[in-house]
Amino acid sequence: MHAADNELIVEQIQIGPMANFTYLVGSRSARQVAVVDPAWDIDGLLAHIAEKGYTLTAALATHYHPDHIGGGMRGHNIAGVTDLLERNPVKVYAHREEAGGVRKVTGISESDLVKVDSGDKLSVGAVEIEFLHTPGHTPGSQCFRIKNTLVSGDTLFIDGCGRVDLPGSDAEQMYHSLQKLKALPDDTLLLPGHNYGAVPNATMGEAKQINAYLAVKDLPTWQQVMG
Repeated sequence: MHAADNELIVEQIQIGPMANFTYLVGSRSARQVAVVDPAWDIDGLLAHIAEKGYTLTAALATHYHPDHIGGGMRGHNIAGVTDLLERNPVKVYAHREEAGGVRKVTGISESDLVKVDSGDKLSVGAVEIEFLHTPGHTPGSQCFRIKNTLVSGDTLFIDGCGRVDLPGSDAEQMYHSLQKLKALPDDTLLLPGHNYGAVPNATMGEAKQINAYLAVKDLPTWQQVMG
């Protein structure tokens, strides 16, 4: 999957046994990319980046769960940013409130991390990536807005949203995060963290038509929906 923009590189890569999506986003003229949520098959991802002739300049973490950035999960060790940094050292960009969780799960050092706040921006070649703090699934969950594309992690799926019954989750924060995302233009391309929907990607306008969680208009109703 590629966005319809001559400068912008956006690749959606399904990876691992939990239907995760990893993304490459970057600049075609500079041949530079950032990788979003690198996990499961780091060798395969790096081989793909090399085959395309891209230079990897950053790793972006939507949140600290091991299926997105690697680490121990259910008795298994998932490859992730630790393996990536050993092979291709780059900075890992995590929201300030998520940085501790990222370090705990992956074991990377403080110097490997760049702590970001909502509204901060990162340039990859000629392409600008904006960080949007969207707590709810975890305290420091974040999405990435690149032109009219949104990489939404586990905050927003095509026809669902991330769980709010896990440690650090907060249903009320999730409501407000979804309201923030719902306000984006309808032609925004929505790229979720898992392939859980009938389609792997959709516009925000299309998601509003099929996603019941985006249809909720007030917090009391949302709290009833979420139980």
